Amino acid sequence: MEIIHLSGYSIEEKTAIANKHLIPKQRAAHGLKAADVKINKAVLTKIVEGYTRESGVRSLDRQIASVMRWIAKHIAMEEEYAKTIDPDNLENILGRIKFDKDYYHNDNPAGVCTGLAWTNNGGDILFIESILSQGKGNLTLTGNLGNVMKESATTALSYLKSHCTEFDLVPDDLSKTNIHIHVPEGAIPKDGPSAGVTMLTALTSAFTGRKVRPYLAMTGEITLRGKVLPVGGIKEKVLAAKRAGIKEVILCYKNEKDVEEINQDFIKGLKFHYVKEMNEVLAIALEKAKPSKMHKAS
Repeated sequence: MEIIHLSGYSIEEKTAIANKHLIPKQRAAHGLKAADVKINKAVLTKIVEGYTRESGVRSLDRQIASVMRWIAKHIAMEEEYAKTIDPDNLENILGRIKFDKDYYHNDNPAGVCTGLAWTNNGGDILFIESILSQGKGNLTLTGNLGNVMKESATTALSYLKSHCTEFDLVPDDLSKTNIHIHVPEGAIPKDGPSAGVTMLTALTSAFTGRKVRPYLAMTGEITLRGKVLPVGGIKEKVLAAKRAGIKEVILCYKNEKDVEEINQDFIKGLKFHYVKEMNEVLAIALEKAKPSKMHKAS
């Protein structure tokens, strides 16, 4: 028996399915007319992101049914109601939001980098945090990471140590510095090779004191030779970056074909950087600032 893996729907695809199929179906099932209720794209997006977490649309169908019951109840009771559902009024109908969505915040210090992750429910942004302290060169990894992500962190550190002179870093400083890499939301298991470039960028940012450029995210695997390798789930990751407010994305040059397959209307305004080597990633990602002494071990 062969297992065939199918990717889930994107938020854009779910809203389109809801408009064309789910809303008309539930409206008819509750005896409502088109003039009785209007659900726009903003409301559907909020329902998808805040009240469902799935690869399909079954939960979305149930939430739309709840909205239709709310409308039908008001009509049956001859009560006044707003026929156009407002996103701000959605909690009165469906209750408090069940799932919080991460959005990019432009206040990150040096050592923090934004990555992109694939999940069964679609794409998401992922923050990699790194801090330094005086010690014996120990590397600590937290955040419920799998073996592949741990190996990516080790590979990133080894690459940085072997190229430290390119960033005006002293090898002895690295050997006397403890490093802590953390990926928030430790209750959620995380694994896969996609965080390699993000790990290296976060480490280099921490050691040099150069912040990562704002509104920039990345995904890709790395090698000890400094190569950037392609990864999967590009469609979901890129759409997640767009929703989160990201403006630029760094990808392996071999992933360009995956971006071309995405509906260009969904990613309008995103700028892509296609790279082959890790030095290209760091040149694009790090701000052109002078190194800060406070980020080096004395």
